[in-house]
Formats: sequence, structure tokens, C-alpha cells
Amino acid sequence: MIKNINGSKYITISNSGVSDPYISPGSVGAGMLRWNSNMNCMEVNDGNMWKQFSVFYPTVSLTPEAESILDWASKKQAEEKQLDELCGKYPGLDRARGNFETFKRLVIAEENVSQSV
Repeated sequence: MIKNINGSKYITISNSGVSDPYISPGSVGAGMLRWNSNMNCMEVNDGNMWKQFSVFYPTVSLTPEAESILDWASKKQAEEKQLDELCGKYPGLDRARGNFETFKRLVIAEENVSQSV
């Protein structure tokens, strides 16, 4: 039995429910199982009474935002791979890429200095 499933910002849980522990350990009859043919279900004795098993079929999925982020990351990964391959073929492009990264770091450092003043 799954005791608890929690969703989060990027995970959605649907068709789930809360279930209490089925038995009180040490109680007479606690833990005994039976098939209730009148109600067509499995029951467990909790030490005081017969309880139906809670049956839930939770579905776990990503939120649309998480799917969008993963799609974006996959696209960016393919673009980076293509750029790496092109830089391997064309040394001038590789140098330009290196110069861009250097210039970007300088601009970010300057931005950080101006924001702290």
C-alpha cells in the first residue's frame, strides 16, 4: 500500500485519495482479511470492525510547465551539439565562440559592479 503521494510544482497527482492505516496492531482479529461477496470487495479487520480496502489508481504526470521546460532543454541540447560540431569543423567559429564567452563574462562582471555601487 502506498501511504502517501505528494505533488509538487512540476508533478501532478490525480485520482488519488487518503487512506488510513488498516489495522490496530495487537487488537483481536486485527489484520484478518476477507472477501465480502455482498459488496464485491476485499475487507480487512482493524480490530474493531471490517473496513473496505480503499482502491485508488493515482496518475503521476508532469505539469505543462515542466513539459515545456524539458522540451526547451532538449532543443537547447541539440543546438549546443550542433554548435560543437560546427566549431570542430570551423576553427574561426570556435574562436568567435570563445571571444563571445569572454566578452559575456566581462559584461556580466561589469553589470555586477554597477549594481553593487
